[in-house]
Amino acid sequence: MGKINSHPKLYPGDIVEYPRNKYFSHFGIYLRRKGRRSYVAHLTSRDADTKIPLFGRALRSEIKLDPLEVLGSKYKVSNMLDDTHSPRDFHSVVKPAIEDMMGREVTFDILFHNSEHQATLFRYGVKRSQQVGDLQGTD
Repeated sequence: MGKINSHPKLYPGDIVEYPRNKYFSHFGIYLRRKGRRSYVAHLTSRDADTKIPLFGRALRSEIKLDPLEVLGSKYKVSNMLDDTHSPRDFHSVVKPAIEDMMGREVTFDILFHNSEHQATLFRYGVKRSQQVGDLQGTD
């Protein structure tokens, strides 16, 4: 994994982790570089004013494409399941899955479907959240 303050080399399909606080990070999938900007697809709330979802859920969430730096200046590559799961092919599987989900309404749930679950689902085809597992003492 890359250092948090570094700007590691990113490859399409990499999971990008943005540390938010002591317990949680936000995750996205590096999609592409377009001109001078790099883009990340991530699960986010549709309601810009919603900072903490009620009861850990936000019914109005979606997969959104944003410039890499909009999500934060500190990030790292976090392909955490590469040792146990094979990454899916970016061009034939991951990119089409992201494009298919763009703009669709998705229910965010901090325990069962957060940005880390979504990123691992895109990259590996399985929903996993190590940060939730760490909090629950299961991972």
